Amino acid sequence: MTILDGKKVSNDIKNEIAAEVTKMKANGEKVPHLAAVIVGDDGASLTYVGSKVRSCERVGFESTMVRLPNTTSEIELLDKIEELNANDDIDGFIIQLPLPPQINTQRVLMAVDPSKDVDGFHPENFGRMALDMSTFIPATPFGILELLERYKVDTKGKHTVVIGRSHIVGRPMSILMSRKGWPGNSTVTLTHSNTKNITQITSQADIVISALGVPNFLKAEMVKDDAVIIDVGITRVEDDTKPKGYSIVGDVDFENVSKKASFITPVPGGVGPMTIAMLLKNTLLAREQRANGRK
Repeated sequence: MTILDGKKVSNDIKNEIAAEVTKMKANGEKVPHLAAVIVGDDGASLTYVGSKVRSCERVGFESTMVRLPNTTSEIELLDKIEELNANDDIDGFIIQLPLPPQINTQRVLMAVDPSKDVDGFHPENFGRMALDMSTFIPATPFGILELLERYKVDTKGKHTVVIGRSHIVGRPMSILMSRKGWPGNSTVTLTHSNTKNITQITSQADIVISALGVPNFLKAEMVKDDAVIIDVGITRVEDDTKPKGYSIVGDVDFENVSKKASFITPVPGGVGPMTIAMLLKNTLLAREQRANGRK
């Protein structure tokens, strides 16, 4: 069994990006600039955005955090997005989710300039991804592809089962794993909360990608020997034995499933660290595209 070490791979990617930025500086080129918009004071969102800002500093990017109060109206947020769209100094930006209830999330994501949509959530970018065209791939699916590629996991002709159909992970993964090329060329089954006989389906899978958000959902009896297991789930579970009073748990019963798997991602330290690394990679791509567009 091989651990798909997202922490190590994400560090490798950040080092590669930092080297690219050093070259850009040496050539007198503008370095990438990533902005993040956060509405309100959700603790998890603030932590996540803070981590993105620190990652930008590490690789040499410029970064801007735009903090807006919880009472921000949809119109005010759309005005801020228009401002970021028009700011030629900013190469890419993200809108941290979730947004307060007075704001229509879909309307907000639609307002982001697709050429700056480094989260890959805009319908234009999602459509380009579905058509196998060059675009920004959502960071978490992009990170999973990178892990499969760097660990040389064979996906051609394999049966991939995706658990969960969210627009952020499940649905894009089902598209990406069935695309021509590698990682891809697998036969994909997309399962969700209304799927019947899910154990029968997962036990036939060569690759299982679980993005359900249910702690320890995937048990050892649900997977076959030598399956590849990608655990996207991350849930805080009360745990009195831990100093913080909780443990971080994935969708997979790691202790037992890992005994049968050929490759498996841990939680934490698997898919999670890859998400920010690939957001940085998308921002570098955005900078390169904007530079080329001006030539």
